[in-house]
Amino acid sequence: MPTEGKSDMERIGLFSEMSYVTIGDKYVSHYMRPFNEAASKNRQMLPGGTKTLSALQAGYFEPQFVRIFEGEAYSDPVQLRRRYRLAESKKNLGKAFLPSNGDKLPCGLGSYYGTIGGSYASFSPQLKAKEKYIPPGKNFYTNPGKKGSGYGYANLTIGEQYPHEPDGYNAERINAKKAQEEHKRLLKGGPFRLNLYPQQYFDMNPYFSDRPLPPVTKPPPKKPIAPPFRPSSPAKKVRGMKAGTFDPYPSHSADPYVIKKSKAVTTNKERQIFHPSPGPKSRPVTSIITLNVTRSLNAKNYKTAQLTSY
Repeated sequence: MPTEGKSDMERIGLFSEMSYVTIGDKYVSHYMRPFNEAASKNRQMLPGGTKTLSALQAGYFEPQFVRIFEGEAYSDPVQLRRRYRLAESKKNLGKAFLPSNGDKLPCGLGSYYGTIGGSYASFSPQLKAKEKYIPPGKNFYTNPGKKGSGYGYANLTIGEQYPHEPDGYNAERINAKKAQEEHKRLLKGGPFRLNLYPQQYFDMNPYFSDRPLPPVTKPPPKKPIAPPFRPSSPAKKVRGMKAGTFDPYPSHSADPYVIKKSKAVTTNKERQIFHPSPGPKSRPVTSIITLNVTRSLNAKNYKTAQLTSY
């Protein structure tokens, strides 16, 4: 800990400052120091001037023309393939497999040459012996049909003519009415309705209601409209005279002419002018384009970000 000045605890927050490695080294100033000091010493690189491109060897870097594959052995790909086939053939344990015979091909349409079992009797085109055809006996004879559609013609059907039954007027309507009355007679009460059945909040038909409608209320009698007010004579127009006013001349006011004094500035007890507190001050606002760019391009996706076109 130094004898004068602040303690190590106050300066760097440690009980005692540790010793440094560079104690006793000479200080070298970095001010106006050359970037590459070794480049300015000893001999520099001398290129020897530019060379013009020509067919001579002087126009190239090497003193003589150097081949790329100089000293490389020559290899014959055909010979290498033959050697590979000989090496692979030595791995065989016996001779190469040869089939006993080749595939037999048919010599024509309908020929069985080359097949395994030959022809079959079931596929033979020869005709088989058939039994003699005996025609069946004759059917019974009937008279030819009578001409006519049957409706409106007498004695054309199998039986006798259908007896005529007269139909009453509106027979279907009368029968439906009787069936409806019989159905109402069999009913014992009104339709069963369950109040606990869930219903929709809004009905499909807003004009439908299960409750009976209240009695029709008569509108109140209309009050007779009073006739509009009409003045006895039309209003008088002001044209530089006092004929249209209540008084011929306005009443005279006896107020003296007084100069209004300006009001004093409102001050507080210490005779200082009151200044209201300033409102909120404006501050720089980030634009919407900058916010969108920041959201779409950040430190996580700046390498894979792509330009979006609209």
